[in-house]
Amino acid sequence: MLKDLIALTKPRLLRLNVFAALGGFLVASKWDIDFLLLIWALIGSTLTIASATVINNYWDRELDLKMERTKDRALPTGRMQPGTVLLYGIILGIAGLAVLFILVNPLSGWLGLLGWFVYIVIYTMWLKRTSTWSTSVGGISGAMPPVIGYCAVTNEVDAGAWILFALLFLWQPAHFWSLAIRRVEEYRAAGYPLLPVVKGIKRTKLQMIPYIVLLLPTGIFFTVFGYVGNYFLVISVLGGLLWLVHTLRGTGAKDTEKWAKTNFLISVNYLMVIFVVMILNTTGS
Repeated sequence: MLKDLIALTKPRLLRLNVFAALGGFLVASKWDIDFLLLIWALIGSTLTIASATVINNYWDRELDLKMERTKDRALPTGRMQPGTVLLYGIILGIAGLAVLFILVNPLSGWLGLLGWFVYIVIYTMWLKRTSTWSTSVGGISGAMPPVIGYCAVTNEVDAGAWILFALLFLWQPAHFWSLAIRRVEEYRAAGYPLLPVVKGIKRTKLQMIPYIVLLLPTGIFFTVFGYVGNYFLVISVLGGLLWLVHTLRGTGAKDTEKWAKTNFLISVNYLMVIFVVMILNTTGS
């Protein structure tokens, strides 16, 4: 039971998003850390994100049966009842948003609510089943955690918040499409109209390119505006170029499976490295 309750929160995705929220908080605080505020910001973010993933599991339970990757989850197998899972998700959401609104600041609460709404209503209930734009628009919710962490400190949406939002928003499509290309037949069987399913793998590879190209200026702007130092500038640009070169090579790759797996791993490590460097190379450190 406990194992299933944890699995419903999609722990890998949850950890990545909470780490992003931590990064946003530390960048904004410039190492002058209010630890109590940090704890509440992370608790509120964790509970809110967990709520969204749990309700996503509830809503996708029938489609999850059709995919090898998801058919053994608690709901498709009947180990948990839909009503119980929905109630669990709602309780997590109420608790998380209450923490953000009351113990962090109202701006962080509204940002958390916006991310939750986009992920559940716009992405899960609507676009995921109807449009190839689901990945791009759904990226709005995925870009919220670092902004929440950042605004927990600043209590305003300034240039730093927008750059953090852009960084995560632009990162997500190429990252997710790398996975979707590898599992395109599973998504096709489940009825998800993802880009590689509807437009094909070649078109998907090409559409990754502009997102990664646009990632490069985010590192430059973050340094120009004085939020981070030159180490971040160099590493973010070099990392982005490495990812871009590999993605460009994918247009002529003969082994698409191998290329997509490597591209996915590059995307994960790119984000992890630049967030670590971002935290260590804030202008206040």
